[in-house]
Amino acid sequence: MARSQETFNKQEFQKKKQQKKQEKAERKEERQSKSNKGKSLEDMMAYLDENGNLTTVPPDPSKKKEVNLEDIQIGVARQQEEAEDPVRTGVVTFYNDAKGFGFIKDSRNQESYFVHINQSKDPLKENLKVSFELGKGPKGPIAINVQVIK
Repeated sequence: MARSQETFNKQEFQKKKQQKKQEKAERKEERQSKSNKGKSLEDMMAYLDENGNLTTVPPDPSKKKEVNLEDIQIGVARQQEEAEDPVRTGVVTFYNDAKGFGFIKDSRNQESYFVHINQSKDPLKENLKVSFELGKGPKGPIAINVQVIK
């Protein structure tokens, strides 16, 4: 008499299940043997040498450097403000009457600055010589208090 197919499948399933359990137990044992648990504090310590590199050797106290707290700069160093005359001169290089804006090229440093019709006291045209002051705009410095030089 032959066995039913169902019993054979159950046995195969049980064998696979046991094999998976055994493989899982082996992986767990391997992880536990490789784990860092149980190491001493000294084994887990890392030190910085005088150059800022990580080492396992404690630093030499004779190479210690004293640093004043005032010498440490956090962030970007402040730039010195120009104490020169705030009024500058330049030439209008581009101006759009329809939209009411343009650019002025500074005669001192040859940089271009944005100018809006609201910041001008006189009507502007291209190639006019103007005097202006610098102000802060949303995208950088802008020309304000613009006057045509006659």
